[in-house]
Amino acid sequence: MPRATHPLPDTALLLDHQLCFALYSASLAMTKLYKPVLAPLGLTYPQYLVLLCLWESDGATVSLLGERLQLDSGTLTPLLKRMEASGWVRRERSAEDERRVLVWLTPAGQQLKQQARSVPACVLEASECSVQDLHSLNRQIRQLRDRVVAHTR
Repeated sequence: MPRATHPLPDTALLLDHQLCFALYSASLAMTKLYKPVLAPLGLTYPQYLVLLCLWESDGATVSLLGERLQLDSGTLTPLLKRMEASGWVRRERSAEDERRVLVWLTPAGQQLKQQARSVPACVLEASECSVQDLHSLNRQIRQLRDRVVAHTR
């Protein structure tokens, strides 16, 4: 564990001063916000994230989806099986390499994209932020994530 060269004051140990708690509690709040927004589509939040990836790049491998979503195969595979059972995706082994499994949208999965177009507007409205502020915040959080990931490798 890295050690700070200078100890911080006790106020550094206050819960409301913890960046990790701010991110964690914000993540919980966002997931709670998405639940009623996605319910009419019949989607859970993780299913919505998979669909976002596939709407960007249909026919992605399971390993690529795992990387993009930062999910291990033990979490992602059952999720994809449920989505396949719901008729939104189909999984097939690659003809070139049977170890690779490709995930494709079905017509029903493609159609959900039209229904999901209102989701970002709901988040925008609930945040009471401007589009520019949300883009900036998103960029800053992704940069933070990337720096932390690089530090923990």
